Amino acid sequence: MSKTKPTDNNSLPFLETKKSVAKVLNNYIQTSKDCKGNVLVQKSPQEIAEELNLKELFEKGFKDLTDLESFIKIYLKHTNHLRNPRYVGHQVAVPQDLSGIPDWIHGTINNPSSLYEMGPSGATLEGFMINWMLSKLNWFKGNDLYDFSNHKDNGSGTLTHGGSIANMTALSAARAKIAPESWMEGSPKDLVVMGPSTSHYSIVRSLSIMGMGKNSFIPVPVDTNEVIQTEALENIYAQIKKDGKRVMAVVANACATSTGLFDPLNKMADFCKKHQLWFHVDGAHGAVALLSKKNKHKVNGIKYADSIIWDAHKMLRVPALCTAVLFKQQEDQWNSFHQKGSYVFHENEVVGIDSMPYTIECTKSALGTKLFWSFALEGKKAISLFVENTFQQAQDLYTYLNERIDFYCPYIPQSNILCFQYCPDKLSNIQQLKLRYALINSGKFYITSCEINGERFLRTVLSNPLTQQEDFIAMANTIKSLAEALFFEKRQ
Repeated sequence: MSKTKPTDNNSLPFLETKKSVAKVLNNYIQTSKDCKGNVLVQKSPQEIAEELNLKELFEKGFKDLTDLESFIKIYLKHTNHLRNPRYVGHQVAVPQDLSGIPDWIHGTINNPSSLYEMGPSGATLEGFMINWMLSKLNWFKGNDLYDFSNHKDNGSGTLTHGGSIANMTALSAARAKIAPESWMEGSPKDLVVMGPSTSHYSIVRSLSIMGMGKNSFIPVPVDTNEVIQTEALENIYAQIKKDGKRVMAVVANACATSTGLFDPLNKMADFCKKHQLWFHVDGAHGAVALLSKKNKHKVNGIKYADSIIWDAHKMLRVPALCTAVLFKQQEDQWNSFHQKGSYVFHENEVVGIDSMPYTIECTKSALGTKLFWSFALEGKKAISLFVENTFQQAQDLYTYLNERIDFYCPYIPQSNILCFQYCPDKLSNIQQLKLRYALINSGKFYITSCEINGERFLRTVLSNPLTQQEDFIAMANTIKSLAEALFFEKRQ
């Protein structure tokens, strides 16, 4: 037997290292907010790898604190600067300055929260935040958010690493409801899911992973702005029954990923109630309207759903990933996964909250801590004001662009997402896309793009509270200048 004493020493001092990293991150945050530098500068992976000196660090590690600090500075240089007011890109939260602390804590203690005894604090915070989310839907029957007992007719839920896992979890519960034998025998061949043709790709992906196949999704037509045409529901449902199929679930967008527009949830809820169908709302982005008195009407009918997903890493300022999957009836969550692991699932009552039996993930980080922290930094009123402000930012951008003759907006925004085109009478779909790449390659702005009914649009997601009217003006003028240089000067 070896007499060598095992060691677990860090080569760098803990406190000094943390202070050094904090100093570098603080500088990163401030320069981003002050627009000092580009939003994004893209280099090839090989160039970045060489600049980071990956081979040597991988073999020998950091020599000292200066080595580590240099690595972080180079790493940060090659990132997308979300705190820059001119980042108006993907549906990813612009977090508060101190949002990274829960990840620091979790990375230090490494307490998974899916088993209570492995991470009591994290599991408690998850239970608390799930209770709060349920209360916004009137699905919480307890008298206090500290009440973690199973009340009759109470809702339930869990936090997952992203909306794709959450959608699959909800659809699994819907399948267990209509075909409880499917866990042992496989999915019946007659099950289908209805939803807008613009449903998030994770819906079809989930159905394929569940063994139901892509063709089990029955698309419902959408209008020119990709909002579901509810008048088509009855005819499509009648045809499904005529074909000998059963509807496992009906899916609604709240809101659509492309346009940020909401499906009419009340009408869809009425349809589902009439035919006793499972109603699932993909509220990954737009469920936050529940927190705004001004915008809450946009999700009227959401409380009648059987299941909902709600991404905290989109509009609640939580760093990725953190998504809630919520159920109106707790039994539906309990029945979602019928399985047994003797080393983790026990017959006898245990202390606290175990989410492992109800999620695809076995080991997951303390997502409840990240979500709670977002509110604790400023208070829940500040989060509600943030949501209202981002929705208003999209309205302000729409108003500005709509007043210019060289821009076209196809709809009035309902959330913080707005799509538009520059000179659509002169530029093709390919040219609109080229214009987007020219804009982000300039480093001055970061936006995205999407297709709406076959037409290419430039797309913005307003998530930065520092973004102002002057940024909208600068973006529009930059787009105009780039278009003239790319397309119009060549014609002269």
